[in-house]
Amino acid sequence: MKLSVATGNTARRTLRFVLLLWIASASASSYAATNYTISLAEAGQHLVEVQIILPEGPAQRELQLPVWNAWYQVRDFAQYVNWVRAKDRAGHALTVRELDKSRWQLTGAEAGAVVEYQIFLDSPGPFGAQFNSHHAFFNLAQLLMYPVEARNGPMVVRFSRVPAGWRVATPLTSMPEDRFTETRFSAENYDRLVDSPVEIGDFKESDFDEGGGHYRVIVDAEAADYDMEKIDAMLRKIVAAATSWMDDRPFDNYMFLYHFPRGPAGGGMEHSYSTAIAVHADVPLQAPEVLESVTAHEFFHLWNVKRIRPRTLEPVDYTRENYTRALWFSEGCTSTAADIIELRAGLLDERHFERQLASGITELERRPAHLTQSAEESSLDAWLEGDAYYRRPERSISYYNKGELLGVALDLAVREASHGKASLREVFQWMNQNYAKKGRFFPDSDGVREAAEAVTHADLGWFFAKYVAGTDEIPWDDFFRGVGLRLIEGKNTISDAGFVASRNFDGPMTASVTAGSEAERAGLQTGDTILEVNGKTAGDEFSQEIAQLSAGDTITVKVRGRRGGDRELKWKVGSREEISYELRDVDHLTAEQQARRSAWLKGEAQIPHETNPH
Repeated sequence: MKLSVATGNTARRTLRFVLLLWIASASASSYAATNYTISLAEAGQHLVEVQIILPEGPAQRELQLPVWNAWYQVRDFAQYVNWVRAKDRAGHALTVRELDKSRWQLTGAEAGAVVEYQIFLDSPGPFGAQFNSHHAFFNLAQLLMYPVEARNGPMVVRFSRVPAGWRVATPLTSMPEDRFTETRFSAENYDRLVDSPVEIGDFKESDFDEGGGHYRVIVDAEAADYDMEKIDAMLRKIVAAATSWMDDRPFDNYMFLYHFPRGPAGGGMEHSYSTAIAVHADVPLQAPEVLESVTAHEFFHLWNVKRIRPRTLEPVDYTRENYTRALWFSEGCTSTAADIIELRAGLLDERHFERQLASGITELERRPAHLTQSAEESSLDAWLEGDAYYRRPERSISYYNKGELLGVALDLAVREASHGKASLREVFQWMNQNYAKKGRFFPDSDGVREAAEAVTHADLGWFFAKYVAGTDEIPWDDFFRGVGLRLIEGKNTISDAGFVASRNFDGPMTASVTAGSEAERAGLQTGDTILEVNGKTAGDEFSQEIAQLSAGDTITVKVRGRRGGDRELKWKVGSREEISYELRDVDHLTAEQQARRSAWLKGEAQIPHETNPH
């Protein structure tokens, strides 16, 4: 739950005043915040040293390092901790006892304590924490232990030994009252602290104002790989379209943090007041639509996930998996909203939107598991996505893919049930008003149904029973008829590289290899991580590049095996026959269908409400 602006400013002023007293005095009793100092120790060895100053309190304290962050995968960041030690304020050593793989206990800390540890950080990208000679990027949950009894107390973090010429960028509140200007920041609690990524380096930046909000843009990339003016222009369109669609701007300042590396990259990570996004260096100039899509998705997350939040993810448990049935909505329907935002912003046209939609339906229908795993079950099983077998087409579907399609179907169902008076926009706005702005969390799929029924005044239980909790085939023509479209099934002979891959933390990973294929004969194995394809790094656009290959083409793939070790494989692309879908106008398209389609493509109700539904 976020503090109001007035309350937040008061809290920060109080915290800064108390901090100054603590600095001026040797007494720990005048300051109750937990203080972190992150020292950039050895760039060549990727080593960071952390100091935690605990105020006086219980004699026995426990410190927890999260076991997961950013992805729904347990990654056990404690594996990178080299050593931990502690002392009291007088400098006497305290006993540190490891309770489990990610928790430590110290005794004799009633007068306060100083805890120090060293951690190795070399996981690149928006889901990682990395320190090298080029820059530092931190998701702070991956390197900062928290005092269990003081997780909800105020936090202060300082960065030391920052190389000359490097600056710090983060959405955290800066504390410029002392000599550590630009390197000391505060947060009201640990959750807010670690929801704030940090970039340290010689980055480029710009800023702009739009609709009353101030936006900061941070880019870590080679200057020749992007055009800052074009990025700013794209962002203006996206933030204007999104805030107007939601009729809300729950922040004064927001930060976009971009990495455009020449190595593996792909994806983005949402935060309450920022997002961190990484795409391959070729994308900004050669495939800007990829950058636009991921940016629209991550920006909309500031509502859906960060504020419109499922009850099952609160409070965050950093010690184990956090299960929820709502990722089909929190992630999938965010993609639905992102497409609407791009349409409203003029970054996506009707033809490309309908082509993408048909492609998504094709992707779902090609996975046999769509008949056995529901969208809710896919959400629950997100923690298995790191396992190669789980990602096989006969084992699982993607809550991103089906969730986005369910968002489209729900939008059309809401329009039909309300006779054009409501849409997915009203569903999101209702949830924003009745959950996010009241500090409440929605009860997974039941909360989405509640919102949809509130804006339609109709029973939509059938939709959630059949298509969200169930595995019924979605009768697409029934949904699309209202907007004058029909789904056409066809069969095409397509190229077949001989394997199926899906995104993993380290890059695309082979989920299955076709038995008897050229890929199998070349030595490709399930669980191999794809590093390069035809000399090009396998990034976010990997699947598109594979799809562009023709039967008979030679493909050269560099992979890393499950036990380590890189190898280069080469084989000829085969072919196979597969179903595919496309959307076309219905015969005898009516004026009513055209009007409803126009409203649908704008993301608006056909008969707008005078005020937002509350």
